[in-house]
Amino acid sequence: MENTFKAIAFLKAKSGKNQLLKEALLALIEPTRNEEGCLEYVLYEDHKSSGAFYMNEEFKNAEAFEAHIQTDHFQNFAKRTDELLSDPVNVVRISQVSN
Repeated sequence: MENTFKAIAFLKAKSGKNQLLKEALLALIEPTRNEEGCLEYVLYEDHKSSGAFYMNEEFKNAEAFEAHIQTDHFQNFAKRTDELLSDPVNVVRISQVSN
């Protein structure tokens, strides 16, 4: 899909907060996947870097992504980022270049 909004969010837990961050991210999966514009929302954990997580996200367009970050479930997570994250979330927009 050419006009979809694809991104990878990089998240790093504060020391001692790995499990809490993982649980908070997992709690986003179901409600986000139920959003009208969500095409993919998958959490990955880095096995070499403790507490590092990657969220692979795809929405039907940028407007659907913007609607996602305004949802109650995402805003509830956002309120906890100072508690859980060692660094700000880094969202990298990506485009597919091969099959």
